[in-house]
Amino acid sequence: MRRFGLLLFLFLLLAPHARAEKSEWSIGVYGGKYYDSEPAGFTQGRANFLNQHLLALTASKTVWRSESMPLSLEIDAMLGQQFGLDSLTEIAVAPMLRWSSFPWNHVLQTDLRLAPLGLSYTSKVSSLELGTDGKGSRMLNLLLIELAFSRPQDKSGEVFVRLHHRCAVYDTLNNYGANGEDFLAFGYRHRF
Repeated sequence: MRRFGLLLFLFLLLAPHARAEKSEWSIGVYGGKYYDSEPAGFTQGRANFLNQHLLALTASKTVWRSESMPLSLEIDAMLGQQFGLDSLTEIAVAPMLRWSSFPWNHVLQTDLRLAPLGLSYTSKVSSLELGTDGKGSRMLNLLLIELAFSRPQDKSGEVFVRLHHRCAVYDTLNNYGANGEDFLAFGYRHRF
């Protein structure tokens, strides 16, 4: 936890001084709370929030930008700590598509970021991910859905809301029968 605090301190110290016309890298921090239904359950009002939290550092690198559309591909990595009902560390990486064109972007820059397939590894099997037979998996798919907001005149600082979802991809990775974990998270990212 000390290393996490040191990284956060360095980020907050150095982030305001980094600027670039085309952002290729980003670093951020986010925190979220676990809810006990599949991702769609939250949007349908069927989510019950439990005392399980996630605090994470995230870093991204843009690896491709379309010349004809407002679309780019980023590689997103995260290191997080879960605490509350269970305590474990999570590391993950996922390719993310970023769509940057919405009609209101002249007022509020809005970006949609999607990562349907990624890898998430935890230091132990979470008690919240155990199937009916008591089994689970440390390695699961990572699905991320995110809306990021920034000022149109300065896109270097973004606030975002993110769905952080671990799953077995409809029992493709294993058939333990557990949903995985879902966190509704809010964060800040600096792009440079």
